[in-house]
Amino acid sequence: MKTIILGPPGTGKTTTLLNLVDEFIQKGVRPRQIGYFSFTRKAATEAAERAAKKFELDQDTDLENFRTLHSFAFQKLGMAREKMMSPSDYKEFGKKCNIPIKTARYSSEDGTFNSDNEYLTIIETARVKQMDLLQYYDSRQNILDIERNTLYLLSEELKRYKKETGKKDFTDLIHDFIAKDITANFDVLFIDEAQDLSSLQWDMVRNMWNQSDKTYIAGDDDQAIFKWAGADVDHFIALKKEVDKIEVLKESFRIPGGPIHELSQKIIGKVQNRFNKEYKPRTEEGILKRYSDLTQVNMSEGQWLVLATANYLLDDVKELCELRGWYYQYKNKNSIDIKLLMALQNWEQWRRGSLLTHIEIKNIYRYLGTNVADGFREGKLFHSDDKYTLKECQEKYGLITDKVWYDSFEGLDTFTENYIRNMRANGEKINVNPRIKMSTIHGAKGGEANKVLILQDLTNAALETFSHDPDELHRLFYTGTTRTKKELHIVDPKDFNKAYIL
Repeated sequence: MKTIILGPPGTGKTTTLLNLVDEFIQKGVRPRQIGYFSFTRKAATEAAERAAKKFELDQDTDLENFRTLHSFAFQKLGMAREKMMSPSDYKEFGKKCNIPIKTARYSSEDGTFNSDNEYLTIIETARVKQMDLLQYYDSRQNILDIERNTLYLLSEELKRYKKETGKKDFTDLIHDFIAKDITANFDVLFIDEAQDLSSLQWDMVRNMWNQSDKTYIAGDDDQAIFKWAGADVDHFIALKKEVDKIEVLKESFRIPGGPIHELSQKIIGKVQNRFNKEYKPRTEEGILKRYSDLTQVNMSEGQWLVLATANYLLDDVKELCELRGWYYQYKNKNSIDIKLLMALQNWEQWRRGSLLTHIEIKNIYRYLGTNVADGFREGKLFHSDDKYTLKECQEKYGLITDKVWYDSFEGLDTFTENYIRNMRANGEKINVNPRIKMSTIHGAKGGEANKVLILQDLTNAALETFSHDPDELHRLFYTGTTRTKKELHIVDPKDFNKAYIL
């Protein structure tokens, strides 16, 4: 019995799968006979944590088959971590071949390969697509400065290097799992985020579902935005001819009704090859606003998710936040270092009479410079179990100042100080988690916010993609527009010749 569960944005696809897991365990299916595999480690871990908590199970033993496909292959093949290709191995390989490799690693989160060397990226993508390397090279439309013969020779050298060192990579694990026909028979098999699986991973999934009694394959082809990394959404769509049942989740708990839902449906309606599915948005009507310039957007209140097709396109948003005194996250880094943030908050509390722990005080001391006497800056004289007043530290522990932070904290550059002052003057709450988060649309998949801002600008690579595979960009912007729970804000492009027009 094979079932596809189609989950449009915010319809609770993963929750549906987890409810099925609960049902099967309640019916007596042994947890070890359930295989739950997700494209991301986070999703698989969350599923295991929920089942462990609800049924008082041991996550590591009872739910050992809740993981990513790469992790499962690693386990079944009995691999050792020291036998896996590491970033240092790739750097060593680069030195031997006289090619610069600064970064080359497989993500432990989703198994995707990331490298600053385009040759390695092309080699890996061809492997997960199960395409002949040179045929894949010839099919690429936007290859820049990549020599065909060099690409082939480098691929052969990489094979030789791994053979000589006895090392494997994530893709090798999947290959070996399939080649050795590993036993993986489950009473129930779950595959989440199936639209993101590569051709190679689909072969592994087929190996498992042929040995399993029941299989549930969940995903949303409309949110398939990792084709560039080897994802084979066409394979997922073609499964409709093979499965016994297709279920569509009909109600979104995220997408508001009205113009936002209408816009998203207009976008995805442009895709030719897809599952035709309808779902109801929330009854609350969303707000859609458009702007001719970024500076017109007021992000002074609320939680925001700002999206673009590439990180560098977010630079203007970063500058706007700094100008307006808004707290933000950019490239997964907060605009204020968390240690400085805590020091600022604790300093102001301390000045108002609060007691602080030795850890909190030591963190403050690192920013006070000469405002702490010599011999006290390391905070070695504090007792771990005690708390201290500011006055006590002035009298006994070398503290020289009790002035406001900008007169006491030394070593802060002028920009940082002015930025913090601006934030405070504007009433910005500096919490641990910034109000405004910036991300590529790819990086935000699965995320959501009350207010979403989308920049329509495209990179040259995206424009090239659009010219020969427009569906890829339609899916990308559909995914972006469906991240919002209440408001969608769209900024016109600087150059309409380099834009996806929403």
